Amino acid sequence: MSLPVERIAQIERRHAALAHDMGNPALPPEQFVALSKDYAELTPLVEAAQAWRALITERDELAAIPAADEMHGIAQEELASINARLPAAERALALKLLPRDAADDRSAVLEIRAGTGGDEAALFAGDLARMYERYAASHSWRWEI
Repeated sequence: MSLPVERIAQIERRHAALAHDMGNPALPPEQFVALSKDYAELTPLVEAAQAWRALITERDELAAIPAADEMHGIAQEELASINARLPAAERALALKLLPRDAADDRSAVLEIRAGTGGDEAALFAGDLARMYERYAASHSWRWEI
């Protein structure tokens, strides 16, 4: 998988610049809030990029150990472990690089109605509503009837 390394570096620079700007004591509160939101949005992506980069660096260091070295066998085992973890790290980073949907931050409306079937349909609709309510609670989403 080929990741856009320059785009990742640009995002990391933006993250560092936001951290620097938020440290300014003369920053107005409204601007601090806006910078904090941008910073919080970029943090998971930067953390995934750092984890991916650390795996790449460790892989390259282990691959550079010569075969005559006494640590070569251990290095090969660790190298196999890193090569197994690297695709998952690349996939996680690639998913975080996807653009956010504008609807992600908006509320959702769910309407549940009892269909034909009388009392049983109403019981099912109530069970379904409770199921969605528990699902929302497990994700720390706000729920109102």
